[in-house]
Amino acid sequence: MSNDTESALCSSAAMESHAGACDAEAQLLNDAVKSLPHHVVKDLLFAGVCPRCVLRVFGIEEDIYCHSSISLSMLYSILEEAVSFKSEVEFQFCSVCLGILQFSYCEDGKETLVKKETANDLALTIADLVKQEGHQIDGFSLEVSIPPIILENESSLLSDMKKKYESEPWFQERLLSKCVSVKDVLKFSITKPLETLLDFKSSASDFRIRLTYTHKRGTKMVQNSVKRNHDCKRQKTGTENGLRNGNDQSLVANRDCSDQEPSEHFGFSIEKVSEPCNLLYLCCRTPIYLCGRYLKYSRNVSQTRWMIGEERKGEASVEEIIGSQVLPMCRGDNYKFHAAGREDIDVRMLGSGRPFLVEIQNARQVPSEMVVKEIECKINSLENKLAGVKNLKVVGSQGWTLMREGESEKQKQYCALVWISRPLEDEDMRSISLLNDMQILQRTPIRVLHRRSPLEREKIIHWMKIEKIAGSSQYFLLHLCTQAGTYIKEFVHGDLGRTQPSIGSILGCRAEILQLDVTDVKMDSFPTE
Repeated sequence: MSNDTESALCSSAAMESHAGACDAEAQLLNDAVKSLPHHVVKDLLFAGVCPRCVLRVFGIEEDIYCHSSISLSMLYSILEEAVSFKSEVEFQFCSVCLGILQFSYCEDGKETLVKKETANDLALTIADLVKQEGHQIDGFSLEVSIPPIILENESSLLSDMKKKYESEPWFQERLLSKCVSVKDVLKFSITKPLETLLDFKSSASDFRIRLTYTHKRGTKMVQNSVKRNHDCKRQKTGTENGLRNGNDQSLVANRDCSDQEPSEHFGFSIEKVSEPCNLLYLCCRTPIYLCGRYLKYSRNVSQTRWMIGEERKGEASVEEIIGSQVLPMCRGDNYKFHAAGREDIDVRMLGSGRPFLVEIQNARQVPSEMVVKEIECKINSLENKLAGVKNLKVVGSQGWTLMREGESEKQKQYCALVWISRPLEDEDMRSISLLNDMQILQRTPIRVLHRRSPLEREKIIHWMKIEKIAGSSQYFLLHLCTQAGTYIKEFVHGDLGRTQPSIGSILGCRAEILQLDVTDVKMDSFPTE
């Protein structure tokens, strides 16, 4: 047997094997193609429309031509054979989908052309990216973004088909309104192979795989459209008595503003393209949230990083202490820190702690209860003991709702070290303790007036009590519970009369606050234990 004969037999055997594997899908495709008007299919193929776009324009169900094992060459072969058409070029990018449904693209930022023969091949590339990123997932959501020019191409094609074939009998049977979108075809093609490769189902998941297609023709088209619209307006307003000079250059522009004349491609106004879309792969998780309560033990630690110019204020921040431990354990890109209010840098946060949320963006790992406990232990075991956390746990996006609901309801308790200009008397202690739910009026404090609006605020002091300090007649501890947003320092010294009443005005003497601690922030949505 000659080498040529042996090679032909091997090739034939390979083709028969491939045909056997795709026999059912091929039969469905053949049946679907036979039902189409062959002369229209031939016109579309000649105009550079790819097989998947031909079939979706006619409303053929995706499962017939989107099977992951069906190759592009197989689709071309079936359609071309059915309508007796042979393309003059070996390969061209689809003039409607710009190569998206041919699984051809350029990787974003690169000029190298990538061509995938089947949906399986494209899905494998995406799955490899997900695995390289190291995401822990239990499902995925597939998102696709395409350039607007594709919708314009599609609309133009359908409009041209209506003009050209509306009078033909098949047209009423094949309602072009049933045209399947490029997005739906692409999603249908790659979702099942992705499910197999990732071993998880597609669902409304917090883990998203996003494919963003762009094309430079889209940008130019938008610019030209804006220019044409502008030129049309100028022509309309510049016409006198509706008469124009036959040699006026504006006639050309006027033609641009009207429907585009059909091109040579069998009466279709769509243009053939020489370049595919750029494709940017992105896989990411929607933010996850860890909530809890933090404690601040130092009077030289701010809540968040505080910089004035290049100078840092304070030796650290609660935000950085917590975030530096949470971020690596979740393997996220970055984090944001949110808290229910804030205390000044020189005020400690003790007692039950202040509610907070840490938002981790694109976390590769969602920490288990055990890992969360480990994070909590690490923060609480830091040598400098500047801050600590309690009741740390993972919550969904409802953490934001809990924070907002609690902020309007919360009450705060404080302990202030106070000095007054005369000795403290028993009557002072009794009169202070009798003041319950006392309303005060506070104007924006002088110390924050440079960054806050000058407003008057009504606040409530729910209760107060004085604790004596042994061996001192002018120093005492003031314990009090107030409405959220009360300026405690100003309530003690009066802020030059801007807070009324104040401890100073109640006791009838000068009063100064020396130290302040927050001892409780009451928010039922953030339990203390």
